[in-house]
Amino acid sequence: MLEIEAKIKVDNLKVIKEKLLALGCQVEKDFYREWNAFFDFPDSHLTRNKQALRLRVVGKKAFLTFKGQPLKSRSFKIREELETEVKNLKHFKKILKKLGLKQIFEYRKKRMMLRKDKVKICLDESEAGCFMELEGKRSDLVRLAKQLGYSRKDFLTADYVQMIKAVRGQNYSSSSSNSSSSSTSNSSSNSSSSSSAPSSGSKSSS
Repeated sequence: MLEIEAKIKVDNLKVIKEKLLALGCQVEKDFYREWNAFFDFPDSHLTRNKQALRLRVVGKKAFLTFKGQPLKSRSFKIREELETEVKNLKHFKKILKKLGLKQIFEYRKKRMMLRKDKVKICLDESEAGCFMELEGKRSDLVRLAKQLGYSRKDFLTADYVQMIKAVRGQNYSSSSSNSSSSSTSNSSSNSSSSSSAPSSGSKSSS
């Protein structure tokens, strides 16, 4: 099955939800939590071929999804997607391990699902921020986005893995930078204190 999707970053999910309901969209599933894990072979075969194997757990249900290589598009995410439900998660993880597949990334998010005619709508809250995903025919996605005040210029082609990796990388860099600055500052302070350490019986100038 070929999936055509438009992703838009939004400031307030509550406001977007109210706009969608005003347009006649129906809530299919209220906000719920999901866990997503991605698997690959030791030689990164899937990643190198821009493919993905995702295991998603929602409550007591689990789903395995294969995502094919994205097709070229400036505005939309277009790729083959095959999904099936996993009945025995414990055994399935053992099967993945036996096949040599290892977990390479994981993230969690909250999601609400709505529908407007043939358009599937997801409102997501993740580490990378809040987003609205529209899935369906390109013309329908552009039309609904326009009704909500967005244009194709607002469409993002990056996926959650890319965006969350970027956020985690920034946080790590920021943390490392702060740690380094703190370490340098402490080192300079200690060095300064050592060089100007008062002799016995004298008072510190600090």
